[in-house]
Amino acid sequence: MSRVRRGFKARRRRNKILKLAKGFHFDRRTKFRHAAQTVERALYNKYKGRRIFKRDMRKLWITRINAAARLCGMSYSRFIGALKKNNVEMNRKMLAEVAATDFDGFKAIATSLN
Repeated sequence: MSRVRRGFKARRRRNKILKLAKGFHFDRRTKFRHAAQTVERALYNKYKGRRIFKRDMRKLWITRINAAARLCGMSYSRFIGALKKNNVEMNRKMLAEVAATDFDGFKAIATSLN
């Protein structure tokens, strides 16, 4: 059986990981084993962070809509319920943007629901 020389493929695999480890300190940047563990953890946290960011942004939108709805004399749940009942197709992101930048427009939306 012939001998397999793995130099090129192995180097390419290692360099792919070491390239992702750019910016880390000490052994985490230069040694493959340390770099591989750190990169794996970093990619996992990056994935997790994207999910947490979405969750936090939705919380912020709901808080902004709630504050604006209270100024218009209704609660958040009544406001969202009225939107659904009247078939208003505005998502929370857009409602929060209107509430933060153009309160008169938000007030017009809220008064048209009653």
